[in-house]
Amino acid sequence: MADQNQKAEIFELNNGTMRVFITNYGCTITSLSVPGKDGKLADVVLGFDSVDPYMQGLAPYFGCIVGRVANRIKDGKFTLNGTDYSLPVNRPPNSLHGGHKGYDKQIWEVAEHKKGDNGSITFKYHSRDGEEGYPGNLSLTATYTLTSTTSMRLDMEAVPENKPTPVSLAQHTYWNLAGHNSGSILDHAIQIWANHVTPVDENTVPTGEIEPVKGTPFDFTAQKRIGESIHEVGIGYDHNYVLDCGEEKEGLKHAARVRDPSSSRVLNLWSNAPGMQFYTANYVNGVVGKGGAVYGKHAGLCLETQGFPNAINTPNFPSIVVQPGEKYRHSMLFEFSVE
Repeated sequence: MADQNQKAEIFELNNGTMRVFITNYGCTITSLSVPGKDGKLADVVLGFDSVDPYMQGLAPYFGCIVGRVANRIKDGKFTLNGTDYSLPVNRPPNSLHGGHKGYDKQIWEVAEHKKGDNGSITFKYHSRDGEEGYPGNLSLTATYTLTSTTSMRLDMEAVPENKPTPVSLAQHTYWNLAGHNSGSILDHAIQIWANHVTPVDENTVPTGEIEPVKGTPFDFTAQKRIGESIHEVGIGYDHNYVLDCGEEKEGLKHAARVRDPSSSRVLNLWSNAPGMQFYTANYVNGVVGKGGAVYGKHAGLCLETQGFPNAINTPNFPSIVVQPGEKYRHSMLFEFSVE
């Protein structure tokens, strides 16, 4: 549990080129500003000006770390080592992003905050046995680090203390590289290093199949405008991509590259996770954010690297179970440029 004296605050990382504001409420990125082709900074994440709206539950997971298990668990149920577990069904008929009060709605302890060119901030949280229905105590850390003038790395770790447990954390920032208040992301182009996707049922839970993207509207193996085929996939993209063909560097795989044509801003994302939920803010509807900006449908895009959704109930998906004393590690590298 976080120290009861901890309060929700916003902290800054700033290396002179890139400015990031992060709160210990849910390890949430509230603002991230990087230069565009004109050299002008723009804030490229959806969010709020203060911590209050986040704490009031007004954010549809803007900017936060979600867990203990990101994404959907079918019917809010799973069995592990012969024990049945029931989770809150907070997105009927499933459990989503850790339940009613997941890690995005907890105040984390600020363990360390370093200023300067390679500034970083480390958050810690202790999740107790039975919290939101999950088994065992779990010690978590999350560190955001400015690794270069326009790069940021996130390192998430979790260690079960006394029971095996599913663990799958995700970073849920909504990106709009034209600026958070610039409208739709449908003109952004994206490339995703995934030859396969996990198709879903009517409740957005994977069926267990792993299907090739070739010849489908889910194919982003070559750069493509997000809006080009979005009308063919219902209300928008909200699908788990199998990260199976990206080149590697420093133990991370190339997951995605996003470019905004208006500002020439590019985001390259690298991760060591097996999957990535590509989500086009299909359910965002009239949320009043920073500076009074109104965020509507498709106002941002999420690149949530993760374990596969509902993996705990799907034997052919990579396991998300972590044993006591083992360490779950999930790292993401966000590289911004102008191209």
